Amino acid sequence: MKKPLVVAVVGPTASGKTALAIEIAKKFGGEIVSADSMQIYKKMQIATAKPTEYELSQVKHHLIGYVGCDEEYSVAMYKNDAVRTIDEIISEGKLPVVCGGTGLYIDTLIKNTTFLEYEKNEIRSELEKLTDEKGVEFVLSKLREIDPETAARLHKNDRKRIIRALEVYETTGMTISDQEKFSHNEESKYDWCVIGLTCENRQVLYERINHRVDIMLEQGLLDEARDFFNNSCSATAKQAIGYKELKPYLDGVVTLNEAVEKLKMETRRYAKRQLTWFRRNKDIHWLCIDNTDKKVLTDMSVEIINKHLGD
Repeated sequence: MKKPLVVAVVGPTASGKTALAIEIAKKFGGEIVSADSMQIYKKMQIATAKPTEYELSQVKHHLIGYVGCDEEYSVAMYKNDAVRTIDEIISEGKLPVVCGGTGLYIDTLIKNTTFLEYEKNEIRSELEKLTDEKGVEFVLSKLREIDPETAARLHKNDRKRIIRALEVYETTGMTISDQEKFSHNEESKYDWCVIGLTCENRQVLYERINHRVDIMLEQGLLDEARDFFNNSCSATAKQAIGYKELKPYLDGVVTLNEAVEKLKMETRRYAKRQLTWFRRNKDIHWLCIDNTDKKVLTDMSVEIINKHLGD
């Protein structure tokens, strides 16, 4: 039997994924499944660039704003939620359109990765406290001692995954690297058509990012950041770009201009990491957003999908 089609729209932040995914869903009678590790959280509206009320009214969206900011959430949990949602959309005779820039979420769905489960305990809070007291570099050095392979591929500021790698080892006696050897990828039950958005001129993307940050500030990002830090949030939610970069300003340590420039720089760096991640997937159909309007991108996407259906 032919596998059901699932379309994915991927790419860096500010590339126009949401707008394109909505147009594709409208053309093919589909619904959107978010693959954004920060848009899953409630509140956090502006910083995570959640779809606007108007965009949400155009097409039904799933997996947006359904996890409390104080809750821990894993990629394994996301996979379960996303697969269940995709199956429900297919059962209704509609096209699932997965949209997001979290590469690990996307890859987990496409590769149908199975994860080993482990019991959670108090070790995480102890590691969080240790990191607060000693710094990320200190806990990264501890990880290098037990799992140099994982430590080498984690960014030095990736607090969340460094802590998780130590937690898994302390809890199970097995390193993340060893766990990944026991986890496995099964053939997907879906027929994936993945469309990626990119820029030939990187400056075009950077200008879009800078403009988006300016718009976010106009929309009230500073007030949202104040509320964020006044509430209890999980270690995962705290990784959201848009809050931690503004905290030095809220604390009176730097000027607003310095904090905003830091936010723009970190967002540009994140976009670069996203592009690097997605370019490892040789099956992505890349579309260039340089001087290309939404209608042209939509027409090109429809052509790609129709050709995929005909193959």
